[in-house]
Amino acid sequence: MADTSTTTPTLAELATAAAVAGAPVDHDRIRRAVREILLAVGEDPDREGLQETPERVARMYAEIFAGLHLDPALHLQKTFTQKADEMVIVKDIEFASCCEHHLLPFTGKVHIGYLPDGRVVGLSKLARTVDAVARRPQVQERMTEALADLIMNEVNPRGVAVIVEASHSCMTIRGVRKPGSMTTTSAVRGILKTNPATRAEFMSLVFADR
Repeated sequence: MADTSTTTPTLAELATAAAVAGAPVDHDRIRRAVREILLAVGEDPDREGLQETPERVARMYAEIFAGLHLDPALHLQKTFTQKADEMVIVKDIEFASCCEHHLLPFTGKVHIGYLPDGRVVGLSKLARTVDAVARRPQVQERMTEALADLIMNEVNPRGVAVIVEASHSCMTIRGVRKPGSMTTTSAVRGILKTNPATRAEFMSLVFADR
């Protein structure tokens, strides 16, 4: 299950490719927009410390939004025949995403569990899928649902459960300013949705060390 091959570019490769002419990310447009923002807030974009900021921001956006130009389903399309009757769980997959409401980051961990139905997917593919889904503007609720649907549709297990725990900058550094607050979302599919005992087993295994 620990296959580490890849069928799609890594996020780092995609971000590098986005810096060349004709790539999906329009660096020049971002640079102009960032310069306008600096002027709008009363800064001088020509002072020494800010002269290269528009270019830095353009490169950053190419990296943190790289998932917009990836099909996360590709990571899950290679599966392996394997008799496995018990749950497969990958915990504490770290991620960084961006809230679409304020374009501020939210970061945390994803926990994934699924019950195979004669096929399993490489464990690294689950982590790659999380990366591909996370790197785009979105809300946490949609990210959680998307991960569950992708695994259910592509791997065809008997059931899937996904839990996402994250800290949102839009809550910790602005607005209500509540550092330390965490948001937890979940999505369940198949037998993990219909069978309370199976769902409880997943929850107990994910949170056993807390």
